[in-house]
Amino acid sequence: MYKLRTEKIKQIFDSISKEYDFLNRILTFGTDFKNKKEIAKLVKEKNPSKVLDIATGTADIPIILSEIYDCEITGVDISEKMISEGRKKVKSKNLYKQINLDIGNAERLKYNCNYFDVITICFGVRNFEYLERSLNEAYRVLKNSGILIIYETSKPENIIIRFLYYIFSTLFIPLMGLLFSKKPGAYFYLQISSKVFPSGRNFLKILSNVGFYDFEIREKLFGTLSIYVAKK
Repeated sequence: MYKLRTEKIKQIFDSISKEYDFLNRILTFGTDFKNKKEIAKLVKEKNPSKVLDIATGTADIPIILSEIYDCEITGVDISEKMISEGRKKVKSKNLYKQINLDIGNAERLKYNCNYFDVITICFGVRNFEYLERSLNEAYRVLKNSGILIIYETSKPENIIIRFLYYIFSTLFIPLMGLLFSKKPGAYFYLQISSKVFPSGRNFLKILSNVGFYDFEIREKLFGTLSIYVAKK
């Protein structure tokens, strides 16, 4: 699988932190926020007191989850500039008492074992240098019977839609990078990482190897995006 070193991934996301939210909306055809609201509903159903969002980026998920009453929300990301953008959003919404954003590596989380009720990871797992190692860390800090929710790009099973998605990811994603980013090379990486990520049932096998079970896949945007739900 095509993988970059963690330091390189950090540099890529530092370089696109300013336009990241805007381009996410474009590349998901405006469905991104709706899908994240669905994730928030799934989290809220668990009535959690502690939630961790890994690869939190600019803190979209923590901000949406702030609606949950009496819940401690933590976001962690390797990119200092993404965290900086997230902190600006948190401050502007006066949510700094509910949300804590940390700089950190998914492979070496600083949190105690069995600490969080729910863990979310949105558009993050395909960028982990060592996927199983990072998922093992998520498993470690998640409470027994806790829930892991992952939102990620995926390859559609329908052959026609898969072909159209291949054209889209090959041409449209790099084009958006050229038009709207000062670092278009970053979007070449995002396009490649989407293609090679072991989505669908292949990803469930990896989650199962880590120890997760009781899986659910919710396909979005004709199967080009998926929400995975798993239990510890």
